[in-house]
Amino acid sequence: MAVQSSVITRDVEKIAAQTGNIYESVVVISKRARQIAVNIKEELNNKLAEFATTVDNLEEVFENREQIEISKFYERMPKPTTTATEEFLEGKLNFRMRNELNSKQDL
Repeated sequence: MAVQSSVITRDVEKIAAQTGNIYESVVVISKRARQIAVNIKEELNNKLAEFATTVDNLEEVFENREQIEISKFYERMPKPTTTATEEFLEGKLNFRMRNELNSKQDL
């Protein structure tokens, strides 16, 4: 069985250290990953929108190659969860937690 080289083992204690709870840390990381994914998707859609035309012509084959290259570039980028986890572990994320009193009142 082949092992993926992109698989990284993370220390759970390091992840939990900043919030004191692994689950809270995962929530922070997942929210940041969602933000990164949305930004990447918007950027990709904007670049691909430049190729949207209603007229079929011979240049379309060349444009398809450019679209493929742009898509391949984005596929090779690190995944949003990886980027968010690295940012979290490096202390680059600012986050705040609701206190217990406010959380109970929100229910």
